[in-house]
Amino acid sequence: MKKILVNKNQAGQRLDKLLFKILNNAPKSFIYKMLRKKNIVLNGKKAEGSEIVRQDDEIKLYLSDETINKFTAPITSVITHCELDIIYEDDNVLILNKPIGVLSQKAKENDISMVEYIISYIISSNQITKDELLSFKPGICNRLDRNTSGILIAGKTLVGLQEMARILREKRLDKYYLCIVKGKLSDVKTITGYLFKDKNSNKVTISSYKTDKSDYIVTQYEPLICGDNYTLLQVKLITGKSHQIRAHLAGIGHPIIGDYKYGDRVVNDYFEKEYGLKAQLLHSYRCVFPQLSGPLSNLSEKIFEATEPKVFRTIRNALFD
Repeated sequence: MKKILVNKNQAGQRLDKLLFKILNNAPKSFIYKMLRKKNIVLNGKKAEGSEIVRQDDEIKLYLSDETINKFTAPITSVITHCELDIIYEDDNVLILNKPIGVLSQKAKENDISMVEYIISYIISSNQITKDELLSFKPGICNRLDRNTSGILIAGKTLVGLQEMARILREKRLDKYYLCIVKGKLSDVKTITGYLFKDKNSNKVTISSYKTDKSDYIVTQYEPLICGDNYTLLQVKLITGKSHQIRAHLAGIGHPIIGDYKYGDRVVNDYFEKEYGLKAQLLHSYRCVFPQLSGPLSNLSEKIFEATEPKVFRTIRNALFD
């Protein structure tokens, strides 16, 4: 017999959905049969599976250890501990400075991404167990391109993920980026357009007219330091689409240095040769939270900043000092 005490990350879902996660190798028909036969009970009573479980509810599995082990696939994807650049952490949320060259989340099965590093950190700091990962996995709330550095927000708990998803969906979190672009920009501007993503090439195009598969985008930029040939920009995302900043700035003739997908190859080759630059100089450096109530009220009106990568600082100093 196995007893499960429903925790805060398991609460609020249907009993059968939770059982599918815990006995993740079992056929659904087996789980419903065990419920009918009262081999699985909720708070000592027969259950249908449609019940919404609450924190501290008790689930008992009157099954042999052999059966439970047979129908429970072990968590094998946990990697060794990784040093994270943590900007802020509380019980629900983790805010990190993502380095260049690391995926935000897996693109392929064998990828190792920030999600795996985050889970490894949370396990190694005894904030979650491998058994608990069967029914809940911490995850990221926003995404950055592999070669874009900066602020990445993760939900450590179910409420953290849900509340951050709502804040981002409602566009209440202000996100600012730093980038160095080719050419001279001297005015604060808001630019708009329509973005279409080709999934086969993983590349987007920007146009001035809408199509059936394009999304309306809005990007604001403010020159911070303007040189003769390059400009340091602060960019605020009003909409947040894949490759939006990179493609939008390239589309107005001011591509980001180091961006081989959308940028100027001659310029990029120069900075690679001189400074070893192999990625676009785009860094998510600041996020500003709105006034909040509820589970994430401790983040209300807080501002977080992430230090730029060393190569970014080196090139900025060389160009503008």
